[in-house]
Amino acid sequence: MAGRENKEKATPTAQLVAHMTRTLRKQKGLTQEQLGGMCGFSGAAISGVETCAQPASDQMLVKLEEAVGDGMGFFEEARLYLRIEKYPQQFKEYALLERAAVSLSNYSTLVVHGLFQTEEYARALIGGGYPILSDERVEELVEARLARQEVFDRDPPATIELILEESVLLRQIGTRSVMSGQLEFLAKCAKRRNVTIQVLPLTAGLHGEYAGGHGGLTLLETLEHHHLIYLEAQDEGLLLSDPTKVSTHAQRYARIRAQALDPRESLGLIERLAGEQP
Repeated sequence: MAGRENKEKATPTAQLVAHMTRTLRKQKGLTQEQLGGMCGFSGAAISGVETCAQPASDQMLVKLEEAVGDGMGFFEEARLYLRIEKYPQQFKEYALLERAAVSLSNYSTLVVHGLFQTEEYARALIGGGYPILSDERVEELVEARLARQEVFDRDPPATIELILEESVLLRQIGTRSVMSGQLEFLAKCAKRRNVTIQVLPLTAGLHGEYAGGHGGLTLLETLEHHHLIYLEAQDEGLLLSDPTKVSTHAQRYARIRAQALDPRESLGLIERLAGEQP
């Protein structure tokens, strides 16, 4: 039943992958079982891809590129578009911009920013949300979210900033082990040369100065050096390009950053909290 539903809902990219897999396999005189063996999958899995009964996973696309890609880069390129098609509709346009951004400046108020989430944290967050999703959809979204981290190692590297409310570090998502792993990952990210992480402490508004009350935001600089703002709330995404609005949000972000702990203090706090997890 699931296979039939997948066929009916197959995206254009999935259909093209199915066609190319079948065509290239036959050109090389391979059976589905033989191609599956070359890729580390079963013949049934290859059949599922070729009939759109089961879309190719990111791992399978990598193996197909190695096995029958012939240096064309088709399956490698398809990885991006299949991933984008898995994202919620409101996130798709931003996802393409994020992947190619020159710089990303993020402020998170409720949970760890998606770009910095571990697999376990993302699964607990997505699986525990509403509306309730099928296990298959949860895994799709987790895989797609983790794939965004390619931007950390891109060449040339993007400059990435993250400001986190201290409450984000204290809010337990999943088990204590999941939170410990998430905090350790944040500390590891903070030590990257192209990443800066700062924590906005709970005492930030103690003296009447608190710029973060309007919620989270992302300031993005494109390859053409245009500056955009991405806002997301209650499963709705908003991409702003109006210079006046972008300037207002950029100045607000600058004030939030000025009120946060410096990177060294922030790393110390994150490491201390990670160490307190049993």
